[in-house]
Amino acid sequence: MRILWLLVYVGALAAYIVVVGLPKQSWVAVIWLWLLTVAWDLRKPFREHLAFLRDWSLPVALLLVYLYSRGISDDLGFASVHVTEPIDADRWLFGGVLPTEWLQAHLCGAPCVRASSPAWYDVLLTTVYYSHFFVALSIAALLWMRDRPEWIRYMRRYLSLTFLALVIYIVYPMAPPWMASRDGYLTGDIARITGRGWWEFGRGGGGSAHQSFSAVGNQVAAMPSLHAGIAILVAAWAISRLRGPWRWLIALYPVAMSFMLVYYAEHYVVDIIAGGLCVAIVLVGWTLWERHGGREDRDQRDDRDQRVVGAPGTETS
Repeated sequence: MRILWLLVYVGALAAYIVVVGLPKQSWVAVIWLWLLTVAWDLRKPFREHLAFLRDWSLPVALLLVYLYSRGISDDLGFASVHVTEPIDADRWLFGGVLPTEWLQAHLCGAPCVRASSPAWYDVLLTTVYYSHFFVALSIAALLWMRDRPEWIRYMRRYLSLTFLALVIYIVYPMAPPWMASRDGYLTGDIARITGRGWWEFGRGGGGSAHQSFSAVGNQVAAMPSLHAGIAILVAAWAISRLRGPWRWLIALYPVAMSFMLVYYAEHYVVDIIAGGLCVAIVLVGWTLWERHGGREDRDQRDDRDQRVVGAPGTETS
């Protein structure tokens, strides 16, 4: 029965992707993850399946706040859009060469056009790009099914990273490479080629789908790179909890994501670095807080155990 319902789920998801497109918005992705948990164990009472929606209601609400706050943050007027600083920083880091410009010249061609025939690595890198919308939340759904306290710790970090990035977007709006090129700050040969690898898939994930989704967001929410930050967070979380030497291969995920973001003119290298620093702040901050809270919990348990042992009528062996 599990195999049957999983096949039904896969068929329904495939039909949705063909008709509507990839479920890239967080609340839609969470609904599909919930349906996956239902298909995985349909024999559970329905009230237990509703527990997923109850537990996820606050994270989904916060992610919706982030999505639409991000979309208006560049219109709040707190700061002007920064354009030249990241260009100068990347050229300083790489000896006068701008990585995005170099990568597109060597990997995309001249002129670099999104709709041109993609190479094999474009297909791979575009797949990595779109994994951003599913990987982190899929891990969260798995944790919710297997270990709810671990799910809570994971979601603390995931949501904190998201809102830390939002605050920076508000106080430091910054134009990405493709926008700097469009506005004449860089050579016109630089193009936004995100979705290039899936161009022939049309609505399922090609350039038109990417453009439709980007319209909801903030075009100058580039510093830090949340795509890179979440990939780093996922890799750090998995490597710290898995065992065996193979776990270190997970580090290739944020490396591929970062490479793609720079190559596709979505971010500068300094945006990637900033994303990693934000992850470090979130991980260290929550780890210190939980260790302090953990000591308090242990002290309370020890006090409770001592009261039980010392109570009249109790026996120990």
